[in-house]
Amino acid sequence: MIESRQTIVKFDHVQKSYDGQALVIKDLNLNIETGEFLTMLGPSGSGKTTCLMMLAGFEPATYGEIYLNNQPINRVAPHRRGIGMVFQNYALFPHMSVAENLAFPLQVRKLPRAEVETRVERALDMVKLPDFGSRRPAQLSGGQRQRVAVARALVFEPVLVLMDEPLGALDKNLREEMQFEIKRIHETLGVTVVYVTHDQSEALTMSDRIAVFNDGVIQQLATPDVLYEQPENAFVARFIGENNCLEGEVRSVDGAYCQVGLQSGEVVRALKVKVGGEGMPTTLSLRPERITVTANAKPGDNQVRGRVEELIYLGDHIRVRLTVAGNYEFVVKVSNTQQRTSLSTGDQVQLTWAADDCRALDTLQGPSPAS
Repeated sequence: MIESRQTIVKFDHVQKSYDGQALVIKDLNLNIETGEFLTMLGPSGSGKTTCLMMLAGFEPATYGEIYLNNQPINRVAPHRRGIGMVFQNYALFPHMSVAENLAFPLQVRKLPRAEVETRVERALDMVKLPDFGSRRPAQLSGGQRQRVAVARALVFEPVLVLMDEPLGALDKNLREEMQFEIKRIHETLGVTVVYVTHDQSEALTMSDRIAVFNDGVIQQLATPDVLYEQPENAFVARFIGENNCLEGEVRSVDGAYCQVGLQSGEVVRALKVKVGGEGMPTTLSLRPERITVTANAKPGDNQVRGRVEELIYLGDHIRVRLTVAGNYEFVVKVSNTQQRTSLSTGDQVQLTWAADDCRALDTLQGPSPAS
């Protein structure tokens, strides 16, 4: 959990419309704390990048106010906000050397030459490129260019750094390496970072808190573990991590739990998170690693039948795809032990899970949101 800190950024009832009619951002209220790494996560068109552009000053808010260190900034020009910015395409000057790229924001601020040289050298050391100052961007790899872009955003010591899909152009291995590198720099410097991505695994790896956007609204704002373990609605459950969804109907409510009838006629017990009363539809959310394939269920655990459709060997575990209560994409992760030899395609199996691992949420029809 994040310790109590001062608020550095505040979105106060902010709305944004490009055409004067449809709202891309709908009444956004968000406090970002000093020194935290906050990620705005969501599918394309969810509003996350628009929020970042308004904070940077590249887009005006239609309604509401944005505050930086308690000062309203809606009418402050981008270059006067003192915010560092890292873009997906690096945005380095190709005709300048690495050192000249880093020196540029310092020269604009009219810092003495000796201090410029000191800060450039320090920034290159910070991103582990101490001997690359004389090279041009075209002479660097993608990962090295991104390191330079990060260094340039930090070299003038801003109070806030914004990153817009900064790793989107990198391959998988390099992207994972840069995730840890950016997080290391953040923790070393203690600078506040607002990061935009559509990659949920990237957000889970790097963030102190994550704001999950959809349709211009924050669906949930929480730490990575809370988002994964305790999603507040069906959208978040399906967007964050691999998740099984079962459609059903509330049969009864008993305190913090409810009984849900599935399409197969089976009845299971689940945590009551976001459901209506008896007879109302609900979506059950259940993580693949919380499910057991067994013939010996514990007393009180849910028991549901399934048919094995596919077995995929992934080294440390077997990914088992089943048909369960009308869901043809139900997934269970089975540990790579002797049990792997006992499962075959077409098998009818018994699945069990604890009621506390199953969350009854609102309904969400249609395909899973893109990640």
